[in-house]
Amino acid sequence: MSVTGFSPNEMMTIAASRALKGDDVCFVGIGAPSAACNVARLTHAPDITLIYESGTIGTAPQVLPLSIGDGELCDTAVTTVSVPEMFRYWLQGGRISIGFLGAAQLDKFGNINTTVIGDYAHPKTRLPGGGGAPEIATSSKEIFITMAQSRRAMVEKIDFYTSFGHGDGGDHRQRLGIDTKGPTLLITDLAIWKPDPVTKEFTVVSLHPEVTRNKVQETCGWTVKFADTLEQTPEPTELELTTLRDLKARSSGAAHKGAAVGARQGSKDG
Repeated sequence: MSVTGFSPNEMMTIAASRALKGDDVCFVGIGAPSAACNVARLTHAPDITLIYESGTIGTAPQVLPLSIGDGELCDTAVTTVSVPEMFRYWLQGGRISIGFLGAAQLDKFGNINTTVIGDYAHPKTRLPGGGGAPEIATSSKEIFITMAQSRRAMVEKIDFYTSFGHGDGGDHRQRLGIDTKGPTLLITDLAIWKPDPVTKEFTVVSLHPEVTRNKVQETCGWTVKFADTLEQTPEPTELELTTLRDLKARSSGAAHKGAAVGARQGSKDG
């Protein structure tokens, strides 16, 4: 924990949650994006519509889902549709205002790699893959990205283009016929970044409490650009912190309980 009573990861999640509005229709990624979206739903944006890739619409989970197939999502959804309907009607139909994604590797133009580290044919590490993220990245009206900073994750050139951001920068999306905005916000555990209006290179616009420019640069694989007027991210409120911690405590308890029940059942069956 930091000296002000919250961790960098908690600051990241809460800063990301603040970017969401009650009238957003948000396509949610598992992990940090899911935590941020549900904190928003439980605090300042109770009317937000959360959609997960498995087809659950308007879901309101009381615990963080372990995957898109977690039953909690379907149990608490307004409705559940087929995956083809989700992608064709909702996503490609232009009905998603925000796509919220994570990344294993990211470059300064918001291109995301979640496929492989190293050469594709002989990778050092095989990652989970894209799932629906490539389509989310091109068909959502805009994209928010959240991730913890490290030189290994934030690189000059990603090893594989899983989800297209701003390509080589500038008007690359438009030249390819992609008419959505692409990545408009990056929230890390150290700072808030936005793309330059012309070059589309991510630029730091706000530092989290007690974070320095040097710290941001030390944990980034490209030369960081900072806004002329650099802000400081407001600290989490008591409500935001309590909501996030309670959500994670419920999630951890539910997961551990499930594992314990499974272990007991296995011993009975044996």
